[in-house]
Amino acid sequence: MTYEGEGDGGGGEQVPRHREIPHYHGDETRVLFVISAVILIVAKSTGGDIPLTAFATVVSAVILVVAAGITNPAQFWIHWLNALLAVYGTILFGTTAVEHYRAGLSIFDGSFIYVETLALLSLIALYFTTRTVRGLHQRPRY
Repeated sequence: MTYEGEGDGGGGEQVPRHREIPHYHGDETRVLFVISAVILIVAKSTGGDIPLTAFATVVSAVILVVAAGITNPAQFWIHWLNALLAVYGTILFGTTAVEHYRAGLSIFDGSFIYVETLALLSLIALYFTTRTVRGLHQRPRY
């Protein structure tokens, strides 16, 4: 078995190498969803003008964190759900960012920065999720 790190025989713990799965980007999607959930809560609690009520913001953050937590390469359905969440986030926050910009809101305004960041994180998550779905459908079952 291959291990990461230097095996000096000193009796220290060795960590097995991460198994590479071609075209699997669930780890990246997981990180993007957790970061988005944190930004949602921070934005709403600091008075950012995001297109969700306080309740919907917290529910959305919980859904993103739960989806991130159960994302794994063995289940196809979670990647489809992740794609749906990423599409929804991209559309919701992307259109809000464009509306804020067209309304003359400064690009340095906190509300604009929050929604623009959430739109971009959702867009990147959509890319990684789409690559994962594509890769999972093209590979043999593990």
